[in-house]
Formats: sequence, C-alpha cells, structure tokens
Amino acid sequence: MQKKIVIIGSADTKGDQLNFLKECIERRGHKAILMDISMGGRPSFKADITPEEIARLGGKEIGEIIASKDRFAITNTMTSGAQQKALDLLSKRELDGIVSLGGSTIALLGSQVMSKLPFGIPKVIGAPAAQTVYVGRWFGANDAVVMQLILEIAGMNDLVKNAISQVAGAISGMVEEALDYKSLKLPFPSIAVTELGFSDQCAKNVEQLLVEKGYHVYLFHAQGLSDRAMDRLISQGFFDGVIEIVPAGLIEEQFKGNRPAGMKRLDAACERGIPQVWAPCCLNLTGAGPTRTNREKYVASGRVLDIDEMRSMTRFPVDEMIIGAKLYAEKINKAKGPIKLVVPLKGWSSIDGEGSILYDPKEDQIFVDELKKNLKSPLEIEEVDCNLEDFDTARALVDSLDRFMQERKR
Repeated sequence: MQKKIVIIGSADTKGDQLNFLKECIERRGHKAILMDISMGGRPSFKADITPEEIARLGGKEIGEIIASKDRFAITNTMTSGAQQKALDLLSKRELDGIVSLGGSTIALLGSQVMSKLPFGIPKVIGAPAAQTVYVGRWFGANDAVVMQLILEIAGMNDLVKNAISQVAGAISGMVEEALDYKSLKLPFPSIAVTELGFSDQCAKNVEQLLVEKGYHVYLFHAQGLSDRAMDRLISQGFFDGVIEIVPAGLIEEQFKGNRPAGMKRLDAACERGIPQVWAPCCLNLTGAGPTRTNREKYVASGRVLDIDEMRSMTRFPVDEMIIGAKLYAEKINKAKGPIKLVVPLKGWSSIDGEGSILYDPKEDQIFVDELKKNLKSPLEIEEVDCNLEDFDTARALVDSLDRFMQERKR
C-alpha cells in the first residue's frame, strides 16, 4: 500500500538533494511530500508545501523571514509553522512517516516537528553533522532514527547519492513495516515504572510483585530521556497506572543536574488522572562528577560519594531541596486521579542508607515537610521503617497502586 512520507529540508540550498530523495522514495511506490522550510533565499522550484505557507502558519510572511537577521527568531517561526502543518497532515491521514535531510539547523527543526507526532510514526533524521552534543537534543524523547551521513550533502556525486538513497530506504522500509500508530495498544492493566541504578533492587521487587498480581510491567530508566519518553507515552493514552520510584528528573532539570527531564516531567500522569504512587529516590541526591557543569557548588559540602571515575554523588543543599519540594507539590496539586507517596525512613536509594556519608534522614524530612506545606489538599503519605531498596518499600508501593487500581475498577 502506498504510504505518504513528508520530507523536511531547505530547497534553496539543498534542492537537488531533496528532489533526489523524493525520487528515491517514489520509486519505492510511496508518495513523497516535500515541505520546504527555506529561510535564506528563493528556491529554484516550488515544493509541495512552500516556505510561504510555513511562514504564514508561524505568523510571518516569507519576505520578513528572508530579510530578518535574527536567525533564532526566524527558525522558531518556521519550526512552529512546520509543526502545525505536520499535525494538520496527520489529522487528514496524509502523513505516515517523516524524514529530514540537511545540516544541523534542519536536523534540529525536523526533530522538533517530529516531537509533536505520536509514538509509532516512523521518523528519520539524515544529517552529516551528528555530533554527540547535537544528537541528544535531536532525540529528546523521540522514537527517531538518526543517520550519520559522514560527508557534507553538497553536489550530486555518487557518494552523496548513495547516502541519500540509504535515507530513502530507511524511511521507506520503516513506513512499510510500521503498524498504524492508532492501533498500538498495551494489554490491560499495564503499569509504567521508573528506575535507576541506585534503585535497582527496589525496581526488581516492584516488577516481581506487580507481575504476581497480574499486571504488565514496563520499566523506564530515569536518566532524563527514557522517563521523558514515558511521559509522552502516558499522554498518548498508554499505561493504566505508574509507580514513580525515581521522579527526580524534575529537580535535576531545575538545578542543571546530569539527568534533567524537563519542567513538564510528571504532568502527563497527573493530567490523565491515572493512579500514581511515588517513592522519593534521588530527590535528595544529585551528581557531582566531572561531567556536571556547575559541580563546584556541589562538591563544596564535602559530602561526596565517588561511584567511579565519571560519577560522584552528593546531597542537594537544603535550600534546593526546599525549592524542589515546592515544585513537586505543584505537580501533585494538578493530579486529577489518586496519588500517594511512600517514604522510606532509612535512605531514599542504595547509596544513602545508614552508614553512608550521604545518609541524613533529618534533611530528608525537611523535603517531606515542605512538600506537605505546599499541598492544596492532604496527600496520603506512608512511611516505611527501612531503606528504599528493602523489600518492604516495594511492597508498600505495589500494594498502594493495586488498591488504587481495584478501587477504580469497582
């Protein structure tokens, strides 16, 4: 069956290459729709979707875009317009897959358009400049494929044609094999669980207990991308409940930690109203290793636990824990469904238990007290007299979620 594939690129600088990509896709029997987001000049041909249309959707005229010297503003305008157009095509069932071809700017713009599309829509970014510093931003929480083309996309020699042909083959093969994204479903009841290396045993116990009760379990590593992707899936209707062992991506975002998950972290489950049970893993701890940009502030306390040559952990300063508690209270206040917090009294991870340099239950209690102070209505909080990694914590998390699920079923 013919599929509809949207191509994003700048025809003013990459016209020949984009046309070749379109031809390769159409030779596979699919319909290729070229979305031209040229921002610097007039292309030599008219694309299926013109820069004029994209600019207007973004709130500008193309003449303003071309004349402007504010690259940041015009890129944002064209990104907004391209996002709106892609969503419009999707709503009309005129988009089965999407591919971008170009340099770093096109890759970033393309990734931002792709981020608005549902999980399951095939997405490919073809770029010659896939440096590590860029790729993390392109991926975000996207289920996208990044193809490193190695050489600059200039001219139409055999090397360039070969690279573009492979991009065409990738997106064509993906749309040919992909299921309709609307048909993607999980078995009921499905539970999302966040975990981290410092909560490994807790996650294993939670998974075991949930499976024993008949739940289908999906684990997400809370390193800032996987947990963000989990939120996107929740917003698309996946999962019936969630156990947030590690909801720390929010406080990490606020204080520029190594696992930031964005300020919208946790919103999806709260807005959908699915049952939630939280543990506080790493709400009190943050990285202080050489990869942290502002590490001097965090190593100054002297309470640093070295994990390996790349990773060290320390406690958040009390003032930051107080700010963090307010942020989490704001999320809880938005929850449209049942939510509960399970608090271990002897450490919130495998590395801050009794005897550790990071052990400080009095500071942990400051976070809990500040959280309570900022809640609009009382929150059910269960204290367990053990460490997060002990079996009793997992049992409290699972029993609490199971109670919510049973109440909802009744």
